Amino acid sequence: KTWFHQPAQKKARRLARKAKAAAVAPRPVGLLRPVVHCSTQKYSSKIRAGRGFSLDELKEAGISKKLARTIGIAVDHRRTNKSVEAMQANVARLNEYKAKLIVFPRKSNQKPKKGDSSPAETSAATQVSLATAVPMPVASDEVEFADVTDEMKGFA
Repeated sequence: KTWFHQPAQKKARRLARKAKAAAVAPRPVGLLRPVVHCSTQKYSSKIRAGRGFSLDELKEAGISKKLARTIGIAVDHRRTNKSVEAMQANVARLNEYKAKLIVFPRKSNQKPKKGDSSPAETSAATQVSLATAVPMPVASDEVEFADVTDEMKGFA
């Protein structure tokens, strides 16, 4: 089987992404996703983007499930929080997103309602990628070394 159409398909995908970005502008192209740890012991130190924020994380950040979907936040109602640290990291991620969010009024000819951004903010809004607006944190792979104390030797 030949793949002579591969360069053309690559170009078509790139143009489709560009057209989609222009269609949804000034909104970001994708949804905001949570930071999750990969499964299994081997990969658990690696972090990646998850499917959606849990309902507990949204509640902690003060965002309703319905509102989250309308302002570009992915929601996964099946996800459960297994560690407090991971939950706090995702709540901080949501709060950072909320602080940078510019909500446009539904109708441009009316006054902004509660929760909408000011006309000055909306006129200055530009389309940014979520990767630059709310970047994924970098997990450090460094191992911390410490001197063995007598107290530690007592546990052995």
